[in-house]
Amino acid sequence: MTARWAQVVTEGTVFSAPGVWPLLAFLADGAAGPARAELAGALGVPAERAAGAAREVLAGLASVSGLDAALGLWTHHGLALREEWRAGLPAGVHGRFGDDLVTAQERLDAWAAERTGGLVERMPVTLTREARMVLAGALALRTRWRQPFTELPLRPDSGPWRGRTLRGLHRRSVRPDRVGVTGTPDGFVTALTVPGDNGVDVHLLLGEERMAPGRVLAAGVGVVERGLPLTGGGALPHGHVGPGLHVEQQPAATPEPRTLDVRTVAYEVRADHDLLALSGLFGLTTATDTRAGHFPGVSARPLAVGEARQSAVARFGALGFRAAAVTAVMPVAAAGVPEFRYETTVVRVTFDRPFGFLATDRDSRLVLTAGWITDPTPHPGVPATL
Repeated sequence: MTARWAQVVTEGTVFSAPGVWPLLAFLADGAAGPARAELAGALGVPAERAAGAAREVLAGLASVSGLDAALGLWTHHGLALREEWRAGLPAGVHGRFGDDLVTAQERLDAWAAERTGGLVERMPVTLTREARMVLAGALALRTRWRQPFTELPLRPDSGPWRGRTLRGLHRRSVRPDRVGVTGTPDGFVTALTVPGDNGVDVHLLLGEERMAPGRVLAAGVGVVERGLPLTGGGALPHGHVGPGLHVEQQPAATPEPRTLDVRTVAYEVRADHDLLALSGLFGLTTATDTRAGHFPGVSARPLAVGEARQSAVARFGALGFRAAAVTAVMPVAAAGVPEFRYETTVVRVTFDRPFGFLATDRDSRLVLTAGWITDPTPHPGVPATL
């Protein structure tokens, strides 16, 4: 789903497919007719297995260090749920709301803020008189870099960010294979892995300038899932070997191994997504038809999807990475001049124009959050904080 969603990306954004998938799966479990078939097609699993698969996904998310995942269900006091469907949800997630929509909305917004550590301040859907149910999921991700970056101003001399002074991030290591290049039918993509201290990795992705954002992100998913081969920095020849990627000789005062020199930018990106604008991608086209009910397994009362949205945010800084998403479906440094006697090979990668990112669980390689950066953080002249 991440790869398919990435194909429609055209501007700066952040999104989380794991924030959507379990909600669609629980809906598929209670759907019937064409709506059930469409949801199953979007999920990639049969509808009769969807609820069990959703519970497995939620359990898997709960096992990821640094990731908090929550599910919430609220129903109008006049809506009776089918016990079989409600029993398929995790325990303790069901609440109710009445006709005081202001108070109910405040409760929903508070839930979103609490479950994301304040990164997402409100529920992405707004209760209406027609609303009968809200099914929501929240993800909050945090990791600290094993090796922090040093903050230095970055001034690109070409590209869309030319002339801007950005909050640049720099670090050098002896792990050249943290970066590599892969080839796709659309062009070459450079991929850098920035490992966190808790099993979460963030991958930065730079494609050729002519490549569309969705193609770059899709290539990144292929690399993460090991479907695309990646030639690591330790095996690359000298010269310009990939987008933003160079291998060169530099003078050194002492014998040194091949090193990796990284320059990138800090960023914060936020996005709100109307999932119904991409209803085909999420299997929700039929389910939005209010002329009939589509979820008889949820309730005897006819229900259709009135709103489905996601709010997401991601922050990448010198010390680490934070991201959160709430999804809701609402039916309804130098010291002197040394003597250089040696040469060392440096793999140098620079992200100084729009690029993509994927935050993944290192063990399962599940993409937790993805996005495209077009507006990095300007340099304020103050120390960075996470």
